[in-house]
Formats: sequence, C-alpha cells, structure tokens
Amino acid sequence: MFTSTIVLSNIEAVKKFVTLTNNYNFPINLTTDKYKIDAKSIMGIFSLDLSKPIQIEVDDSEADKESAKEFIQQLARFQPASVTKEAQ
Repeated sequence: MFTSTIVLSNIEAVKKFVTLTNNYNFPINLTTDKYKIDAKSIMGIFSLDLSKPIQIEVDDSEADKESAKEFIQQLARFQPASVTKEAQ
C-alpha cells in the first residue's frame, strides 16, 4: 500500500487526475478525516473539500509493480512542493 498527499486545487487538476487514475486497474482511493472515495470518480472527488491536501491510497498489491511504479511517479505533479522535495 502506497500513501501520499496530493493537492487538487482546480477543476483542470481534478480532470487530469481522474483521467490518470482511470488508466490503471488497481484500486486508488482518496481519504479525508470523514470520507474514503474512489479516486476514479470525478463526482466523488468534487464531494471533498479541495481547499485542503488530500490523502491518496494506492493498493498496489493487485497491480503489476511496473504499473504501480509508473502511476506513483506521475503523482508528482499533484503533490505539494514539500512532499515532492521529501521524496527526492
């Protein structure tokens, strides 16, 4: 299981994120204090408070490791600058 923090600060970022997540077959969820939603659901994402960072959970146990690694690398564009620097 991979977890990280992402920021979806505008409609365009949400659309790009949902398009990205739908390219992968393994489960991807977004969690907040109250909710856990399917990250492939644009309606679900818009039900969250997007003014705050969101926790992402990737269940890579059902995926081939190469696909999971590729997806995690592509998440960098949605991560806050502080998280991206820590990962390097």
